[in-house]
Amino acid sequence: REWVFFPIATAFDRGRMSTMSCTMAAPMARAAPVSRAGFRKNVCGQRVVARRSRVAPKANDRAMTVKVSAHDYDYDLVIIGAGVGGHGAALHAVECGLKTAIIEGGVIGGTCVNRGCVPSKALLAASGRVREMRDADHLKMLGIEVNDVQFQREGIAAHAENLATTIRGNLTNSMKAMGVDILLGNATFRDNHTVSYGNKKCTAQNIIIATGSVPFVPPGIEIDGKTVFTSDDALKLETIPDWVAIIGSGYIGLEFSDVYTALGSDVTFIEAMPKIMPGFDGEIAKQAERILINPRNIDYVTNVLATKVTPGIIGEKPVTIELSDFKTREVVDVMEVDACLVATGRAPFTDGLGLESIDVETQRGFVPVNERMQALDKDGEVIEGVWCIGDANGKMMLAHAASAQGIAAIECMQGRDKVLNHNSVPAACFTHPEVSFVGMTEEQARAKGEEEGFEVTVKKTSFKANSKALAEKEADGMAKLIYRSDTQEILGMWIMGLHAADLIHEASNAVNQGMKASDLKFAVHAHPTLAEVVDEVFKQVETYA
Repeated sequence: REWVFFPIATAFDRGRMSTMSCTMAAPMARAAPVSRAGFRKNVCGQRVVARRSRVAPKANDRAMTVKVSAHDYDYDLVIIGAGVGGHGAALHAVECGLKTAIIEGGVIGGTCVNRGCVPSKALLAASGRVREMRDADHLKMLGIEVNDVQFQREGIAAHAENLATTIRGNLTNSMKAMGVDILLGNATFRDNHTVSYGNKKCTAQNIIIATGSVPFVPPGIEIDGKTVFTSDDALKLETIPDWVAIIGSGYIGLEFSDVYTALGSDVTFIEAMPKIMPGFDGEIAKQAERILINPRNIDYVTNVLATKVTPGIIGEKPVTIELSDFKTREVVDVMEVDACLVATGRAPFTDGLGLESIDVETQRGFVPVNERMQALDKDGEVIEGVWCIGDANGKMMLAHAASAQGIAAIECMQGRDKVLNHNSVPAACFTHPEVSFVGMTEEQARAKGEEEGFEVTVKKTSFKANSKALAEKEADGMAKLIYRSDTQEILGMWIMGLHAADLIHEASNAVNQGMKASDLKFAVHAHPTLAEVVDEVFKQVETYA
């Protein structure tokens, strides 16, 4: 939304995270966590007092609001779900002096760490090395000759699993070190200040829902986890099929096509939209097709739905895929392949939370929230003390977006009004080469300009003029900056090329800080670096009438 809808972001499937809620009253003095050595910490830049103040919820006529006396809360904050979003929120809460617990019903780390962003990057790293070392023409240009490059599927799979284990341990240890209580069990709301988990329960002034998402499987598709599977099973890399059909050509599908083709598979994309990579900027999508699709053992069909998928038997029976016209729904073809990856996006994981007890009416499973991440009831009113972040609210299904939403929510709880600018949140697709962006596509920006009456300026450059890219003999790609002609407000930036995911942050931080495109013109970048690609774009911005 880094690995859900695309990156594959983040969402935390079987884990449950409780969103931190907080009132908008002035910040209260709170006792800082006490370390094992007995020291108090400076929290949020100020020395905190030893005695913890608590504020009971305001009494009103709302059915879900529970009248609790001032000292009845077990915690200031309980987070349901220990994925990247819940983890980031928990650490910030402790830094702000809040007594915090996190409830997890599955595995610490959620989808991103265990079944998403993290293990997928391990597969991409290993398979990318294989692709690079088997590219004899590229190596020859560097004066290198390598013969008979081999790999072990089991070793690559183990690398992904080991990385997930390491990061999972890091997240767990960081929360323990900060004094976050980790509570195990599936969380269910009893009211807006009480959550049960297992056969226990706890109360909190604020609760954050951070339960993430699970792979979305359209009707008619039968998953067996062996020949027809989602990204959850694909990350195990139990087999490398000769021919893989991938339903969906978004970020998840593209990344797995990169892995599979590097390891020797043929890939066919099945896309419902008229063009593959439908979420991409149009110009970037054309570049991606030229670089990531055409030279590889990849083909695709568009304007069709996989309306029925029947699993096969590895080595014995193929997977059958019934394709139907997107508009008429008439069957137009049947494919037989060795395996099928279903990469059709993700769905919020909110079932079983007992949201009805706090008067929440989900929308396609998503918890409705306002811009401050406060949960809303069926009438659109704020539910006191309940918040929701990450994939569960559907605003932006990326791991780092979830973490940023959690931090913003806690700031609001402390009386420091903080609204996350989602247009400033970057995203990346970790193919070889990478694609990254922040904000709008050129098409979206021009449509907005036409609607609101302003002109749009687009500046572009190529990696082919960059010394570092030429030294690497990897000069494919481009960067483009999109901004308002009148105010120079940055509307978006797209990059495709070597380390694009690392290069996007200058633009995303500029959007976050409200900088104009011309503010970036005079920034200095080291030479020779890939950062000079974005420097070349910024220097094209006109600053004089």
